[in-house]
Amino acid sequence: QVQLVESGGGLVQAGGSLRLSCAASGRILSINTMGWYRQAPGKQRELVARISSDDSTNYADSVKGRFTISRDNAKNTVYLQMNSLKPEDTATYYCNADVVGTFLSRYWGQGTQVTVSS
Repeated sequence: QVQLVESGGGLVQAGGSLRLSCAASGRILSINTMGWYRQAPGKQRELVARISSDDSTNYADSVKGRFTISRDNAKNTVYLQMNSLKPEDTATYYCNADVVGTFLSRYWGQGTQVTVSS
């Protein structure tokens, strides 16, 4: 079994910064794509950013230039540096990982709350 544990959420004023971390543990041979999604109340979960095993990245248009995704393969950890935060960034943020273990499976973290006050 594989677990993803997120940390780093919290309350911040508009214009501030937060750094989210997500560490994977368990039966892991390697990890392909890792990503961050978010879900605001009453809205669907949406992709924020993802990073593949070759470090290529994709971002939602709404966060380009403000958020940066990175990964540390030795630690099986993915990060999301969030700068210039806006109230509309308020959401629960979830990480996921496509893990090669016994099988190739996608796992999700439990979510971490990010609240940006105006």
